[in-house]
Formats: sequence, C-alpha cells, structure tokens
Amino acid sequence: MSKKYKKSTEHVDTNKKYSVAEAFEVLSKFEARKFDETVDAAVRLGVDPKQGDQNVRGAIGLPHGTGKSVRVAVFAKGPKAEEAKAAGADVVGADDLVEAILAGNINFDKTIATPDMMAVVSKVAKVLGPRGMMPNPKLGTVTMDVSKAVKEVKGGKIEFKLDKAGIVHVAIGKRSFGGDKLADNLKTLLDALVKAKPATSKGVYVKGVAISATMSPSVRLDLTQLNLI
Repeated sequence: MSKKYKKSTEHVDTNKKYSVAEAFEVLSKFEARKFDETVDAAVRLGVDPKQGDQNVRGAIGLPHGTGKSVRVAVFAKGPKAEEAKAAGADVVGADDLVEAILAGNINFDKTIATPDMMAVVSKVAKVLGPRGMMPNPKLGTVTMDVSKAVKEVKGGKIEFKLDKAGIVHVAIGKRSFGGDKLADNLKTLLDALVKAKPATSKGVYVKGVAISATMSPSVRLDLTQLNLI
C-alpha cells in the first residue's frame, strides 16, 4: 500500500455508507496524483450472471462525457464512409480495414458499422470480440446513421455490461470534473441500469454502489438516499 493510498484511507469510514454529495466530497479529499484519475462506479446487482435471461447490458450517453478521447473506426463504403469521415471518425474502411486489423494495426478504441458491412466485420470477430470492440445493433453501433453514432461515441457514450461477479463497472468521468458533474453522470448510469432490469430478476435488484478513483480507496453509497431500496 503506497503512502498516498494509505493517507487517502484516513478520509473514509469503511463502516459508513455516504450520500452522493458526501461520497464525492470524500473523493475530492483523496491524495492528488500526477495525472487526472478516472472515476469508476461499481454497481452490484441482484441477478445471476450465469443465467442468459438475466444479462444486463446497454449503452448510454453521459451528460458530461467521460473526459477520455475515444478513437473510432467505422466499417462503411461509399457515401456512408464519407459521412463517417465528416463526423470525425478516426479510421474508415471496409476490406482494407479488415486487413489492417488482421495485421495487428488496431489504432482505435470503438467500432461502428453499417448493417451491410457485418459480413466483412465477421472476418475479424475473433480479434475484436475478445476486446469488447465488435459493433452491436443493441448498443447502437450497427446503424445506417453513422454520423450520429460517431458523434455519440466521441461525445462520451459508454457501454455497460454485467461481469461474472454480478457487478457493472463503468468509468463516469475524471476527478477534475468535480462532484456535481460526476453525480450527474452517476445518476444517468443508475437510471439506465434500473431500466435494463431483467424481467426475470427477483428480490433486491441494486445491492450496492461504490465509487473510486484509479488509485484511491472506494467509497460506498447509501442506497436509501439514491431511492434504490
């Protein structure tokens, strides 16, 4: 445990659950690092990750973005390729993009594709899939409106997905955002998770919420004040 981490723990009562305002106030008191740390929200859900009908997944646009620069690749041809470039896509292509990926040139973070390009994209599914980078119609990344999709992803649209432990981890911004903006982003995430509740989920759905920065302790939130109990 580093000295800065240990000093940060002095600001947290591990037996207490904080209101949103209190939690981000505590976060602001943690020891500063030499870089702008990412703030992560961990939401523990009362679902069984092993059951396919209880999977929780989706995508949302955070009101204040994530503070991270996102490089976007678009699989498209003709006018749609030009539309993607005009919208600010970093990489645009078709078979040539597939060849670049197979050669190990993956200089992007997210991918978008027009529906007619999915047969081409399938050639690199084994490369993009394990990285969580395959275009997906449910997440809005397989679409004919490539301009909108590119702008949303670059503007801070994020994806969320339940992990094997039944927890959703999402980056909700940077420490420099301050409490108010981070709280707005957190509320947007929680609202989306509630809407994504599987019909087969029984009992308590949201069991715990905690926030932390890249190199900081976590701070647990009071679910009663979030109206989640």
